[in-house]
Amino acid sequence: MVRKGHKRKNNHVVIVTSDATDGKMRQFRIRPWILQTIILVQCVIIGALIGFFLYEKDVWTGEIQRTEVENETITKLEQEKAELEGQVAGLNGEIEELNERIGILSETVTQKAQTETELSEQLQKQTIPTEFPLTGKTSMEETTEESGNPICIFTASTGSMVVAAANGTVTVVNEDPEYGNNVWVDHGNGYTTIYRCTGEVKVRQGETITQGATLFVITGDNSKLGYQMTRDGAYISPMEVLAISG
Repeated sequence: MVRKGHKRKNNHVVIVTSDATDGKMRQFRIRPWILQTIILVQCVIIGALIGFFLYEKDVWTGEIQRTEVENETITKLEQEKAELEGQVAGLNGEIEELNERIGILSETVTQKAQTETELSEQLQKQTIPTEFPLTGKTSMEETTEESGNPICIFTASTGSMVVAAANGTVTVVNEDPEYGNNVWVDHGNGYTTIYRCTGEVKVRQGETITQGATLFVITGDNSKLGYQMTRDGAYISPMEVLAISG
């Protein structure tokens, strides 16, 4: 006859004692599956905590690294800013220097323009036959030729010189039937002066001369000078233009 086997049931006993002298001991019977469940739950909780802390560690590590990168970037940007500010300061200095140079150049250009204007006015003035055509002491008589053209007749002292009344170009050097020689000077502005004297001519035709250039030398034999002037081809009295002082 076969005896039926009975399934054995295992229980775990948890004994709780007290440190007191009269403490009682208690026993709790826990079934295996409950104990396994409790252990499993504890493992899950512990694993979750470990994973959480590891995750937080990674997060904080990443934040720290990102903060360090940002700090390095900020430091670099501040250095670049300082360099740019230095460059800007240098450029501002150069701009100030350039502005000073521009100011100096502007003043120089203005002065040059004024000088050129003055020179132009002076040159223009030097082409108007206002200067006296003789050096030294002289006497003068204003008269009119038979042809009706006005003429000034000067009697100069020996050693005096007949000079150009203004800048111009010698256009004519001819013999003169009454005075011996004549020299015509075109001043390029409508004025032409005519010098008539028996002395030796000191200029040649086509020569450019300046105001005060010697045309004749006065000696005892050629003390007379006939001086005439035309404006735009018409004869005028030289006294209208001559600047006589004293």
